[in-house]
Amino acid sequence: MPATATLRKIPFFDYPTMFAADEHELLEIVADVGRRGAFIMQRDLEDFERHAAEYVGAKHALGVGNATDGLLLCMRAAGIGPGDEVIFCSHTMVATAAPIHFLGATPVPVECGSDHLIEPAAIRAAVTRRTKAIVPTQLNGRTCDMIALQSIADEYQLLVIEDAAQAFGARYRGQAAGTFGHSSAISFYPAKTLGCLGDGGLVLTNDDDTYRTMKRFRDHGRDDSGDVVAWCLNSRLDNLQAAILDHKLKSYDDAIARRRQVARLYQQQLSDLAEVRLPVGPDDDPERFDIFQNYEIEAERRDELKTHLAEHGIGTLVQWGGKAVHQFDKLGFDHRLPFTEALFTRMLMLPLNPALDDDDVTYVAEHVRQFYSR
Repeated sequence: MPATATLRKIPFFDYPTMFAADEHELLEIVADVGRRGAFIMQRDLEDFERHAAEYVGAKHALGVGNATDGLLLCMRAAGIGPGDEVIFCSHTMVATAAPIHFLGATPVPVECGSDHLIEPAAIRAAVTRRTKAIVPTQLNGRTCDMIALQSIADEYQLLVIEDAAQAFGARYRGQAAGTFGHSSAISFYPAKTLGCLGDGGLVLTNDDDTYRTMKRFRDHGRDDSGDVVAWCLNSRLDNLQAAILDHKLKSYDDAIARRRQVARLYQQQLSDLAEVRLPVGPDDDPERFDIFQNYEIEAERRDELKTHLAEHGIGTLVQWGGKAVHQFDKLGFDHRLPFTEALFTRMLMLPLNPALDDDDVTYVAEHVRQFYSR
């Protein structure tokens, strides 16, 4: 690999560049929505919900304030509450577990597997008579083994509610993440594969009653007539954000194709390093279509590598401050998950987003290789 003499600046995620690439169209959308005074639950939201549902093959989609609210709505609509236990993978953001807690149920963290996703055997070992649901996190743009998970759910009569925050458009055996279980939540945080200009989320379901229930829950408990029929939340995707997302959805396949190409370049340039374990390549798993929300590697001497890359202008990230959910002492967990805990000493995310050009990827790979050649 040729040496790179010039120091580059490659942030982990380049928000200004991503905005500038679409600035003219985004400002036109802002002006159009503003001139119409169309700020809350207008046709832009309805259009986006319809297009998003069509994109993933779901029957219903509802825009919500963020994916955390979305999971709360999904779980409440499923009847999860005090006395219930809900199994989730501790290799996730605390937002996966927080709705379980706030509904009065008990979050039960379990191990991830070698693919960094929830381990089916760990789910089975954690089931008790109080278990109500499984919440798999479709992490880093990759979908869990949903056949195995659904088999366990069927055996024990459990609900499956997907945290698909990082997996809009990812597929397993041809079926989109977010469409397997009772319901699911998607995130449109600005750094997501489909990101808005602030917080935003979506819930998906194929069940008509669940859809109607969540529709009331996101809007103060009001039904279609405007009557308040229950105590509920206010969690509506802003119409402006919906208009922006609907615009971005038109070119979303191109953005995913670019992410997969960046992952392919990393694989080509780093796969022979014994000190680094890469995620599954975009062409290596015929059962899955991964969208590469993140590119999370496992690396020996991870912290030293992170420092080395920073010294060469390369931004990296250790997710969630380097802790799995059960490792945050103040949350009250007393679990030991050795595999997950060991993973958190090794995992590191390299830059991966459509703002990178091929030379940027080569620069990052070159300096990873340089670190291990010393």
